[in-house]
Amino acid sequence: MLEYRIDRRSGIATYVQIVQQTKQALRLGLLVPGDKLPTAREVVEATAINPNTVLKAYRELEREGLVEAKRGLGTFIRKSLGSGSAPADSPLHDELADWARRARDAGLERDDVAALFTSVLERHFEGDDEA
Repeated sequence: MLEYRIDRRSGIATYVQIVQQTKQALRLGLLVPGDKLPTAREVVEATAINPNTVLKAYRELEREGLVEAKRGLGTFIRKSLGSGSAPADSPLHDELADWARRARDAGLERDDVAALFTSVLERHFEGDDEA
């Protein structure tokens, strides 16, 4: 089951972090249609955030057609994202993990690595409108 990690220092709204992490799990194939998301209560217990924040994130995902709330049963994944060609267990994942370790070992901070990676993405995927 997906476990959300909330970074209170990121400047990104908590509900947006939940939406982004859910989409990332969909893109990586960690969540597939039919999977159940954690209940709002489970997310609140794990992250100490307001239940309304979780519900807002789940409503946004539902509005985008990614999940479906089934009264009394929970919230379930409706569709996948991404091409499915780069799952978490692919060689590309391992190469990227090695690169991230080397960057950390070279003294780069997390934000430095994120900025570097984002700049490379922007250069190589210029004009792509995927979110």
